[in-house]
Amino acid sequence: MTNLLNYPLVIFVLAFFLLWFASWVGWKVNERRHDLSEDMRADFGVILAASLTLLGLIIGFSFSMATARYDLRKTYEEAEANAIGTEYVRADLLAPAEAAKVRELLKQYTDLRIQFYKTWNWNDLTEVNQKTAQVQNQLWIAASQSAMAQPTPVRALAVAGMNDVLNSQGYTQAAWWNRIPVGAWCLMFVIALFCNLLLGYGAHKMAMKLFMVLPLVVAVSFFLIADIDSPRGGVIRVHPQNLMSLRAGLN
Repeated sequence: MTNLLNYPLVIFVLAFFLLWFASWVGWKVNERRHDLSEDMRADFGVILAASLTLLGLIIGFSFSMATARYDLRKTYEEAEANAIGTEYVRADLLAPAEAAKVRELLKQYTDLRIQFYKTWNWNDLTEVNQKTAQVQNQLWIAASQSAMAQPTPVRALAVAGMNDVLNSQGYTQAAWWNRIPVGAWCLMFVIALFCNLLLGYGAHKMAMKLFMVLPLVVAVSFFLIADIDSPRGGVIRVHPQNLMSLRAGLN
């Protein structure tokens, strides 16, 4: 199910048909058991309203979780650009040879980080991550060797900046892995199915076309939540504008 959450359009189609089918099943059950009496219909209306309210709250909380994670990914993209830009300037604190090497490696590293945000294909992403790890090792060696050769507070500042560059990538990766829990998705689907089942069961001379309204609205909500929560598979994605602006400045 985790892989399925990377495809919001599939979530939309699946949710719509499952919820519509639940409404249809509820309507068929009501048709066989005859219509509800007027006394029972009042109590049933209270149960249906409470269930729909709970569904709305769950969807609202999930949307809030998705937007919070999206904002966190944007924040870490900005932090990465700031860390790389700061270290590019601090390279002057190293020996001339190491400074030139660090600057060139930082350019390559920035290009790789931009590819990380823009890559859709999972195989390409694996290759980008491998190259990123290699460049990170080269960056750390270039900065640490110069500092160990002449351990001064000034050069230690350059090493600390490099540490921030490497840490920022780890924070970004952790933010991209931080998704809405699968349990929350299961809870939303179960409550939505139950609400549509109740809607169909309590239908009183309602046209079949109206059974599509609630499934459609809930399916669109699920699509929006899945799209925002999916860092790579959705339409709403974090654009590396800070990293791209930094890369243009490095040239």
